[in-house]
Amino acid sequence: MTKDQRRDRLEFYQDLGIKQLYRRGAAASGDVVREELVVLPLTPAHDTLLKIVEDIGDCKRCRLHEGRNKIVFGTGSEQAKLVFVGEGPGADEDEQGTPFVGRAGQLLTQMIEGTAKKEGLDLVRKDVYICNVVKCRPPENRTPLPDEMEICGEFLFRQLETIRPKAICALGSTAAKALLATKDGVMRLRGKWHKWRDIPLIVTYHPSYLLRPYNQNAKREAWEDLKKVLHFVYD
Repeated sequence: MTKDQRRDRLEFYQDLGIKQLYRRGAAASGDVVREELVVLPLTPAHDTLLKIVEDIGDCKRCRLHEGRNKIVFGTGSEQAKLVFVGEGPGADEDEQGTPFVGRAGQLLTQMIEGTAKKEGLDLVRKDVYICNVVKCRPPENRTPLPDEMEICGEFLFRQLETIRPKAICALGSTAAKALLATKDGVMRLRGKWHKWRDIPLIVTYHPSYLLRPYNQNAKREAWEDLKKVLHFVYD
């Protein structure tokens, strides 16, 4: 069984509510006996964000390391109730090592804090956790390739499993496809709840898409999406 097949099988069992698997061994006589039970976890036991950073190290697992300046891991509280997942770092993020600090990041901050204030919620950016599907900037800000998303996705999934937020907000189609294993785009996915494993997930537009002047309807829809997830998490 390949690595991908093992991962798919484990995720299938997890979706069924099976949290542990056990292994049998064979005695020298050929009789099948039960060895000491061995738990096969989907993620390392007692995982932390710091441990994930250490495991990433000076990552060279895929081609994206060739042009990066800094690995962009994530920012926010390990106890955050809400996690935003974007696509990948841009030039500003690659320079500073922090996700969503360029124009799109400034808009995201305004969206979070402005919507929270209008809805009477005491919430600022540092209260949520923000990360991306891939941790290194793709060349010319292109969309990450499937193998790049798969390699980095292992660390993203560990981040989400470690934080265990009340909800996840996927920003844009790349994040949605990575988390939901779907080919559908944002327009088809937004406006309703989905799940990543057993965590509620909502899909909305990436802030960079909202920066385009002709996307006024999308801005209104993104505001509705954000209101929905904020009230779900913080009411």
